[in-house]
Amino acid sequence: MKKNELSDSVNQMEKRLRYISGMIKQNGRKILNNYPITSPQFIALQWLLEEGDLTIGELSNRISHAFSTTTDLVDRMEKNELVERVRDTNDRRVVRIHLLEKGKHIIEEVIDKRQAYLGEVLTKFSEEEKEQLNQLLDFLYTEMKMVNEK
Repeated sequence: MKKNELSDSVNQMEKRLRYISGMIKQNGRKILNNYPITSPQFIALQWLLEEGDLTIGELSNRISHAFSTTTDLVDRMEKNELVERVRDTNDRRVVRIHLLEKGKHIIEEVIDKRQAYLGEVLTKFSEEEKEQLNQLLDFLYTEMKMVNEK
């Protein structure tokens, strides 16, 4: 689809989503300033919290970083006692990255603060509007995943 074929509403949505994403990232960085982790480390730790133990390759795919960059990232997180490398119980050749309690605690605190920020932003929304927004975001997310998998 060419730019001139896109509707004004699609153009507006893309712009709003870009701005919203930027604001969320900016606020997230402010929150992270109070913690001993970087934004890429936060993203990696969040994946480990949500998905459980991952190999370096799996983690590197999730965070869209090169394998070598992810290895360096994990080295720094391991040094700071946020994660540890553990051998897979089924295949001793496989090494998984395991989230430690300190890393889990930091992620939970940061997510709580991000959710508090969003709660503050949504104070003028009714419960019905919040539910409607959630449903629309779920639908958008599902459709984006389907298009990306093509």
